[in-house]
Amino acid sequence: MNVIKMIIEYDGNNFYGWQRQSTSRSVQGQIEKVLSKIYKCDMTIDGAGRTDAGVHALGQVATFKETQSIPLGNLKRAMNNFLSSDIRIISLEYMTEDFHARYSATGKTYIYKVLNKEERNVFSAGYKYHYPYKIDDNKIKDAIKYFIGEHSFKSFMAAGSSAQNPIRTIHEIKFKRLDDQVEFEFTGNGFLYKMVRIMTAFLLEVGQGHIDPETAKTILENPTRKYTSKVAPAMGLYLKEVYYEI
Repeated sequence: MNVIKMIIEYDGNNFYGWQRQSTSRSVQGQIEKVLSKIYKCDMTIDGAGRTDAGVHALGQVATFKETQSIPLGNLKRAMNNFLSSDIRIISLEYMTEDFHARYSATGKTYIYKVLNKEERNVFSAGYKYHYPYKIDDNKIKDAIKYFIGEHSFKSFMAAGSSAQNPIRTIHEIKFKRLDDQVEFEFTGNGFLYKMVRIMTAFLLEVGQGHIDPETAKTILENPTRKYTSKVAPAMGLYLKEVYYEI
């Protein structure tokens, strides 16, 4: 059986997250239903990671083993015809038998989008975190440098995580502003449960002047949730890309 790699984008607003649910609508569940219809048998897929309810994806990756040979172009068209408008298959590709969407991944990039102005925007609701407070961009940039490299991110791991080891490596964090649109881009070898959303909330607090930038260094060296109790809402988070060794 051929292993097929899918790259998927989805609007997370009307999903109860990625993982299949017995009673709630999920991205994994919807794709499995469509594949089962096309292949006329029960089909399961494995994702590169679970996104929470309300989180979006520009480049989620999943794999499955086909039970019969269907040309990839035909399969992609069929899937996109049957899937709802808030999910789209971007590409399909044959992989080696040992390839796995999750276990073969070597890194990920997440984007977090913020609307930083006093008034809300009805068109960005569900897609950007409305943060109406003035923030100092330079303070945020000062704090970001402490996250780069290998650290224990226990202070930035939400309760309920199944991770045994909180050590992760952050390769890069980009901070961009265009007028009142703010964007964080986090790239690393892996992320703990809600880690990106906790880091974003922390950096916004730094920008507002509630936390000193140097506190980032302190709590990475001496883990505590004293400064990281806030979690930025799901709607601003996007899984941009998953990386694999070639």
